[in-house]
Amino acid sequence: MIQVSNLSFSYTKKPFIQDMSFSVSEGEIFGFLGPSGAGKSTLQKILLGMLPGYEGSVIVNGTQCKKCGEDFYETIGVDFEYSTMYEKLSAKENLLFFSSLYRNKTGRDGQSRSIDELLRMIGLENDADKRVSDYSKGMKSRLNFIKVLVHDPKLLFLDEPTSGLDPTNSRLMKDMILEEKRRGKTILLTTHNMQDATELCDRLAFIVGGQIYALDSPHNLIMSKGAAKVTYTWMDHGEQSKSCLLSQLSEDQMLRELIAENRLQSIHSSEPDLNDIFMEITGRTLV
Repeated sequence: MIQVSNLSFSYTKKPFIQDMSFSVSEGEIFGFLGPSGAGKSTLQKILLGMLPGYEGSVIVNGTQCKKCGEDFYETIGVDFEYSTMYEKLSAKENLLFFSSLYRNKTGRDGQSRSIDELLRMIGLENDADKRVSDYSKGMKSRLNFIKVLVHDPKLLFLDEPTSGLDPTNSRLMKDMILEEKRRGKTILLTTHNMQDATELCDRLAFIVGGQIYALDSPHNLIMSKGAAKVTYTWMDHGEQSKSCLLSQLSEDQMLRELIAENRLQSIHSSEPDLNDIFMEITGRTLV
């Protein structure tokens, strides 16, 4: 679905994105994880055809991005971090307007979902005629998300989709993203939220200063760079504890003795999270 080869781009004479290459398969959630200013938004704009002055090759759904036309935008949907709705219009009026901009209008091809169905999907069917200015931030975020689905695009670009949401609305948003993947969408996610990247992405790339430092599944990144540990406790003139690497567990004589004597108080395993791995690989934090 996306093939980027030897991409370079800069706003000034100073290099920014340099010799970047990656690909995204159809039906995959691919994430870019990095701090603010890392180049995530710039890369997204290049993939959307908004910054054609790049070097190298950037092909999205068979189209070279510096040569994209109207047909290109019929196949993609973009959810920016901030709402792009018209505040004085109702939710339904907004969706009808944005749907009218596309040839493949919602509900008219026998396959794509109707506006009423989209509103039911996000729990806003009873607020469909309410002005968007009266919506809460969570309601606006959900509405903004289904706006990108009105023309049933193949590829979704999501920029910080859970930013500023409370835990309940964040969970709703992530569930909706996963549902779109199940429907066969390809999704490109840009975020600095470690939890979102871990839960949602099939693969992700660490990006800092316009460069990719690592690219793999969240699980493989964690397991290849971080060692899982086991920590256990027992009573011996007060509570005692010890940690050892999971890979060396069978060699731990103390643990064997405690198990044989049934003296273990607790035992649990732990592994690094993506933030730990990100810092180890890039030398930067995600903030």
